Amino acid sequence: MQRDKSAKLFQNLGILLFLAPALILIGIYIIWPIIMSFDLSLYEWDGVSPQKLYLGLKNWKDLIHDSIFWHAFGNNIKFIFLSIIIEMPIAILIAVLLDRGGKKFNVFKSLFYLPMLMSSVAIGVLFKYIYDPNFGLISGILSFLHLDSLNQDWLGDPKVAFYSVVAVICWQYIPFYMIFFIAALSNIPQELYEAAKIDGATQGQYFWRVELPLLAPSIKTACILSLIGSLKYFDLIYVMTEGGPSNATELMATYMYKNAFASFKMGYGSTIASAMFLIITTAGIFAYFVIKKKGE
Repeated sequence: MQRDKSAKLFQNLGILLFLAPALILIGIYIIWPIIMSFDLSLYEWDGVSPQKLYLGLKNWKDLIHDSIFWHAFGNNIKFIFLSIIIEMPIAILIAVLLDRGGKKFNVFKSLFYLPMLMSSVAIGVLFKYIYDPNFGLISGILSFLHLDSLNQDWLGDPKVAFYSVVAVICWQYIPFYMIFFIAALSNIPQELYEAAKIDGATQGQYFWRVELPLLAPSIKTACILSLIGSLKYFDLIYVMTEGGPSNATELMATYMYKNAFASFKMGYGSTIASAMFLIITTAGIFAYFVIKKKGE
């Protein structure tokens, strides 16, 4: 009995020893910065001077009454909704079509995945030219079709700027979910398709009654990933609009960046970052348990 306990202890120590490097890195680069962010939220600091002025909870009180932050939070919520309803159906459709095509469509899998391989900065700069209301590609196409009345200042008009940028983000991330669903489809036994074919099921019936129900766990996981990613998104928004015009495309992450690194309000920027951490963590846990409960 004592020997079994000693063996188990040595086994646990061995596991801990192998995990130690990863745990140390997680502690240094993830856990410690989160703690420091909450600590800095209690100060007024420009990020440069050695002196920090202790404010207590003043930054948090200011954040609660900050209309721009809540506007940015509202944009994040819209972004979540638009990402899920645009990216998921299109990614599933493309994944199913490519899966049905078999090896013949492998080249299309590579082509469709290209947006995910491109730098977000490069995509942002590219689409800034495409959206240019005078010399951009969209302007040229509309002019060629004699639809000049539909041309707009796609990134300069507060009414359409947010949706213009979201369209680009969806274009970039649809391939990610496409590959995700292709991997899920590859795990569906081929025997199910053959059985459905023997029973006289059409391609549509097979998709709705076999493939889609079996894809449900992957769709739920993808939705959680999209939710968390949308709440912390930064790249393309900042490159294309920097949160403008008139805060129309402002997200929590861009607002945090501008306060911390552009206005040198490191304390207030840390408050926004800490609030983002709490919101994202709560939303992720809530979504996980809601989806898990529905699955049961």
